[in-house]
Amino acid sequence: MSRIKGRFEELAQQQRKALIPYITAGDPQPDVTVPLLHSLVEAGADLLEIGVPFSDPMADGPVIQAACQRALEHHVTLHQVLDMVTEFRTTDATTPIILMGYLNPIEVWGYADFASAAATAGVDGVLTVDMPPEEAAALSAELGRHDIDTIFLLAPTSDEQRMELVSEVASGFLYYVSFKGVTGANRLDVASVGDKLQELRKHTALPIGVGFGIRDAESAASVASVADAVVIGSVLVGKIAELAERPTDIPAALSATVADMRSAIDAA
Repeated sequence: MSRIKGRFEELAQQQRKALIPYITAGDPQPDVTVPLLHSLVEAGADLLEIGVPFSDPMADGPVIQAACQRALEHHVTLHQVLDMVTEFRTTDATTPIILMGYLNPIEVWGYADFASAAATAGVDGVLTVDMPPEEAAALSAELGRHDIDTIFLLAPTSDEQRMELVSEVASGFLYYVSFKGVTGANRLDVASVGDKLQELRKHTALPIGVGFGIRDAESAASVASVADAVVIGSVLVGKIAELAERPTDIPAALSATVADMRSAIDAA
């Protein structure tokens, strides 16, 4: 059983919803990432989503684009991101880790070699934004050999056929994008999200996480009322940008935000 499946089963038994914070690896500098990951877990994160810096992050808005640029200025690569995961795993063997990024660095590395290295580092899931399910069989097969889940995005524009296709090939959980657009926008409509998730659940028994547009404890709690997991990213990455010149303050600042969301989700 993958760590992701195990964690969602634990949470279901506890009647709790998952909280999944996202940060970009190496932002604002590489030595901040691992301590920050540990602080997020201590603050109440159930799973961690780590962005792999990329020069053209097409699904992301300006906040995460800027985070990628800051990390790339430090020459952070996919290899170094796996080194960070390896370091994290020396003291945390249980928190599931999902890599979120784009296909090009994986293509350059090679599917088999990447999957093996990711498994050795302790990665549990991979979400490749620009890899459609129709073209994912080869990568999914290599990841599956190492019990790494392949996670896919669904959106408000996804029709019944698309939902069925993604549900057939995904593992771990499904990531539902709450609105049409890029990360960081503020157009969250929880009622519409709930309606779409009801449709999606006709096609899958996998947990469903919702991301994009969750900016505070109130919106996190609202999404938790309809989803199995709440993914928060741009609000955290924005705080990192504000504190980029004071990197030692970053773990405490982000932990406070995550703790507030954790409390709100659990209360809801």
